[in-house]
Amino acid sequence: MPSFDITSEVNKVELHNAVDQSNKEITNRFDFKGSNARIEESEAQIILHADDDFKVKQMMEIFINKCTKRNVDVRAFEHEPIEKAGSKVKQTIKVKDGIKSDMAKKIVKSIKDAKLKVTATIQGNAVRVAGTKKDDLQTAIQHVRKEVTEIPVQFGNFRD
Repeated sequence: MPSFDITSEVNKVELHNAVDQSNKEITNRFDFKGSNARIEESEAQIILHADDDFKVKQMMEIFINKCTKRNVDVRAFEHEPIEKAGSKVKQTIKVKDGIKSDMAKKIVKSIKDAKLKVTATIQGNAVRVAGTKKDDLQTAIQHVRKEVTEIPVQFGNFRD
């Protein structure tokens, strides 16, 4: 029985490259000279450090631009408010990885409501869709692409 998985992942290598390129541009830009502006990357979050709110917003613009050029979907980012850290400010961006259970339930319900000839089940951080024909699976992919706009989704692990 043909099947595929719906996942939501960020390409970590491209994300790392976007952070590196953003840091290089920040160090070379005239308006950031003499400031301690930088972007730090950890496992599931990115932290922007700067002198004031305006510079954090400028850095965010640079970072988002670098991410889009490297095909990193910015819908996978959850922006937290800008916080004061002494005389400096910082903003944390959480990187969403995997499909949360409430979003997975929404995807499964959407597929069932569309009355497609496929079955969708939740498998951890992914949703597995199985059907008798490949055409039905392709219809399900098109349906999910239209319906799910909150998070980036990828389709993989195709099996015959």
